Parts: sequence; C-alpha cells; structure tokens
Amino acid sequence: MMKHIIFRDKKIAYQAGGSGLPVMLVHGFAEDHHIWKYQFKKLAKEFFVVAPDIPGSGKSESLEGNVSIEDYAEAMKQIADEEFQKEKKFIMIGHSMGGYIALAFAEKYPQALKGLGLFHSTAYADDDTKKEARKKGIEFIKNNGAELFIQTTTANLFSDKSKEKKPHLVEELIDEYKNFSADSLIQYYQAMMKRPGRVHILESFTGPVLFIIGKKDKLIPLETALKQSRMPSVSHIYILKNSGHTGMREEKKRAIKILSGFLLSFGNFNR
Repeated sequence: MMKHIIFRDKKIAYQAGGSGLPVMLVHGFAEDHHIWKYQFKKLAKEFFVVAPDIPGSGKSESLEGNVSIEDYAEAMKQIADEEFQKEKKFIMIGHSMGGYIALAFAEKYPQALKGLGLFHSTAYADDDTKKEARKKGIEFIKNNGAELFIQTTTANLFSDKSKEKKPHLVEELIDEYKNFSADSLIQYYQAMMKRPGRVHILESFTGPVLFIIGKKDKLIPLETALKQSRMPSVSHIYILKNSGHTGMREEKKRAIKILSGFLLSFGNFNR
C-alpha cells in the first residue's frame, strides 16, 4: 500500500506492508522504492516493511533549498514516527546513498534503531577523486539531461557477469528510472559530496550491523567494504560474489535470504 506524509510542506511517499518486526528499506541514488520490489514482496510476508521514496524520487516531492543527507534522514524519521509509533525500535537498511541516510539517522536517533544495514554503502566521506567524479556527473546532467545520464551510467552498477548473462537487468533499470528528475539527481550529488564521514557511528552503534557487499562493485571496492565491516561490535557480513552495486536485482533471491536471516536474528520484535 502506498501512503504519504507531509514533510516541510512536501508530499513524501512510501510503501508499507506486512506485520511483525518493523524494518525500513531506504533506496539509493537515482532509484525509488521499486528497487526493493522483490525483497519487499517476500519480506512483507514475515515483517512490517516500509520502503520510502526519498524526497525527489518516485512519488515524493523534492525539498527546497540547500538540502543535506541529514534532511533526508529527518524525512525518514517522520515516516518512522508515523508507522512505527507502537514499537520503540526498528531496523533501517540503506542501499548506497540510502546507507548514507541510515548512518545520518543513526547518528541523531540511535535510540530508535534496533539494527542497521549497509547494502553496497560506506561510512567514509567522499575523497577528492570521488567529489570530482560527482561534479562531472552534475555537469553531464546539466548538459545532456537525466535520461541520457541514466542510460550512460546504469551499466556501471552491474558486474560484468550480470551484463553478459542478464542484460535485461540493465535494460529494466534504465526503463524504470529514465524519467528521473534532473534537479533531484543534482541535489543528491551535492548532498553526498558535502556529507561527513560517519565511521564513528559504526564504531559506537550498539546494535548489530549488516553489511551486504558486492564482490564486483565498481563504486565501493571490496577492500574498503571489508575494512569498515570490522568496525562495529557486532557485524553480519555477506559478500554477493556475482554482484556489482545492485545486488537486490543481480542476486535477488540471495539478497532476500540474507535480509530475512538478519531480521529473524532479532527474535521477538517486542523485546
């Protein structure tokens, strides 16, 4: 079921379904809640799942002004307050930029989280090389539009094996997001560039932290992902051997199994 809240006078949409342990799945850059469509369908049979459209994505309106990752985290907090008000804590799992949002949320509202998950994401801030790449992305979008940007960059999210054996996955993702808002993409890039590193959150977070890593991820190298996974006191670490940066599509059944297992590890959600 699609629902919405009003956050800073803007409509923010989200999908909600199921019952049981509450979990929020936060999508990444140039996506919306549909990126989780396979996982949502399966997980909602056992858990209470909420999958938002980050402001500016899907059916959610864009925020105005100089927007930060922390602003997106505040929007997630309002959704959580609306949907999880009967439970004291929930689990937040973020893909890529959604992981940055989850870490920002955990920094400000650690008491609201029972567990945290980084799905192809990192707690490290952008280095100079990454910032330059994002700046080039912004210029490309300004000069060529969002559709060509999506068509040009989407293949880089997949492993070489996926592109060879399952080329339809790339085509499907392009078709899903080719009409993405150019202004939103630029806003996301700007927010990601200025976000601080949050390694200290991984080191201080008291609950279990899930790491889902793509062995062939071109955006977050395996070595970097493994380094941060050693920081929390309790880590659940899984490597998707045939995935790049989009494991929820490249290895959808494996991703469902990992997410379900992590959530089941919390036992009785009322405790």
